[in-house]
Amino acid sequence: MAKPRAAPALLYSLLLVLAVLALVSGAGAGAAAGAPPRCRRADLVVRQRATGRTVEGKPEYAVEVRNACRCAQSRVVLRCYGLSSVEAVDPRAIRAVDGERCLLRGGRALAARGGAVRFTYAWMTPQDFPLLSSQAHC
Repeated sequence: MAKPRAAPALLYSLLLVLAVLALVSGAGAGAAAGAPPRCRRADLVVRQRATGRTVEGKPEYAVEVRNACRCAQSRVVLRCYGLSSVEAVDPRAIRAVDGERCLLRGGRALAARGGAVRFTYAWMTPQDFPLLSSQAHC
C-alpha cells in the first residue's frame, strides 16, 4: 500500500499561509502605525480674484494658495510660465525658478489645514497656477 503524498500538500498550505500573512502585514502596516493619508492635489487650493486696481494699464490680481491637507506641505512648485507681471511680485511669497515653474515661500512649509501664502501680480489676463509638486510632512 502506497503512502499518501503529504509533503506537496503541506508545502502548498505553508506557501498559502505565508502569502496571506505577507498581504495582511503589508496592507495594514500604514494603518497599524496610524499613518495619515498623504495629501492630494486638491488639498492645495489656489484662489484668484481681480483686485480692481490697475498697474501700468494692466489689471491686478490677488492670489491665495491655501493648504487644506492635514499635513504641512513644503517645496510647493506651481506652473507659472515665468510669472509675468508689470508690478513687482513678492519673492518671499513666490518666485520663478525657470521659464515654467515657480516655488512658493522659498520652499518653506505651508502649515497644515489652513496655512496660506498670498501675493499680487498685474498682467493682461489672469494666470493659472496648477500644482506641479509638493512634499507632505505627516
